[in-house]
Amino acid sequence: PLKIPAFYAIDAVHGNAEIPGAVVFPHNIGLGATNDPALVEKVGQIVAQELGAVGMDFAFGPMVAVSLDDRWGREDETFGETPDLTGSLGAALIRGLQGPTIGSGPVHAIACAKHFAGDGAVKWGTANEADINPGKIDRGDAQIDTGTMMAVHVKPYVSAVAAGVGSVMATVSMWNGLRGHADKALLTDTLKGTLGFKGFVISDYDGIDETVAGATPEDKLTTGMNAGIDMQMLSGSRRTTAAQIALVKSLVPARVTQARLDDAVSRILLTKCMMGLFDGTGKADRTLTTQAGSPDHRAVGRQAVRESLVLLKNDGNVLPLPKTVAKVLLGGKSADNIANQCGGWTISWQGEKGNLAVGTTVRKAIEDVLTPAKVTFSMAGTGGAGAAVGIAVIGETPYAEWEGDKADLSIDPADLAVVQAMKTAGLKVVVVLISGRPMLLDKLSPLADAIIAAWLPGTEGEGIADVLFGDAKPTGKLPQSWPRTMAQIPINVGDATYDPLFAYGYGLTY
Repeated sequence: PLKIPAFYAIDAVHGNAEIPGAVVFPHNIGLGATNDPALVEKVGQIVAQELGAVGMDFAFGPMVAVSLDDRWGREDETFGETPDLTGSLGAALIRGLQGPTIGSGPVHAIACAKHFAGDGAVKWGTANEADINPGKIDRGDAQIDTGTMMAVHVKPYVSAVAAGVGSVMATVSMWNGLRGHADKALLTDTLKGTLGFKGFVISDYDGIDETVAGATPEDKLTTGMNAGIDMQMLSGSRRTTAAQIALVKSLVPARVTQARLDDAVSRILLTKCMMGLFDGTGKADRTLTTQAGSPDHRAVGRQAVRESLVLLKNDGNVLPLPKTVAKVLLGGKSADNIANQCGGWTISWQGEKGNLAVGTTVRKAIEDVLTPAKVTFSMAGTGGAGAAVGIAVIGETPYAEWEGDKADLSIDPADLAVVQAMKTAGLKVVVVLISGRPMLLDKLSPLADAIIAAWLPGTEGEGIADVLFGDAKPTGKLPQSWPRTMAQIPINVGDATYDPLFAYGYGLTY
């Protein structure tokens, strides 16, 4: 009588962040710096509730790639550069989203571990889609041996499967030239066979097209299904449901066996049964709407920000700042910019400019601590007469996927000018660096007395003020090795020659 209920999925990769009013948590790179599975599980629980608040039940996350190259535009979505950290926190987020088993949590939702496998090992210069990302890294080729693939890049999925993840998304990147959506050895033999994954494999967005170059739709679908793709994610303007059904029917059983089709359908139906979609227990709970963006949820977001901050430098113990300070000069393009705090995958794919995300900027958070009268705000970092300290909130602006691929991770000259202005005025200078990855500090560090890596903290800017003014000590540790120069990248713990500016796991405290 219920026919076949649908999933309602969304890219909730750091909170249900495409929904105005939802709590936007730190991107995974910030959660990686917390190395706090209990906190990350709590984040997952809140994301599930905020999914349910708008009738969603399928999150396209967490991303459990092991990121090895800071130039990659998706490093912000990863937990870090080691499989143990990534596996631990990925599993925690899955448990939070789903509960101990699918359908057992207060909200009946499923997670999606992605992208299987090796997308964090892609090599700079191997992306070859002429119309998307030529010569960069996202969607490129992971040129690694089988042992490395299994020991490093498949390993986090062992934890994800053990946590009961409902779905796994295939990668559109390549492994030694073979597209992930066409890799039967990985998707079927390894994931479903060796790892014992019982859920379903979903394609990436139009990823079914990235199986065989120049092939017909029939060839692409045949290759993807036979490789192990169970569900397709398709852009609706390109294909209709009726056309897809007709296409599948044309392939069975001549090119895709009935058993393969039955396996795909069975995995999807099993998951929906476990979620309670067939008996009605898994339908959306409209009372959850009142919880979206609630003070309790924002308090957890604030805790996540506090724990994610990594204190890189603190000369002369300039931090924590006394709340009795006479005046503070606050500057930088991200000091009063909620969009920059949140980064990509917020409101829209690339991140939305303006104040559509609801939250607290760093400026508002500092003014709440000191009162507005004690804070002089100048985006350029000028006009700080009477101030003893300058706080510069600088760094990257929002991006997602290949739009974030960057050949040079130097600090923007305009950002350096803000810090220089404060230094020239004779102030003690504290830099809060907003970024989805390590940035080069060679020109910045001599100008700054203290530097905090704040990653992409999301909507709860109070967590930054908590650490600046000593209501919390910084406890975050680097989930990525911090390079000295671009020539060092990629640099990762365990390299034969390892001489980072700051090592993996580094982080000062008070």
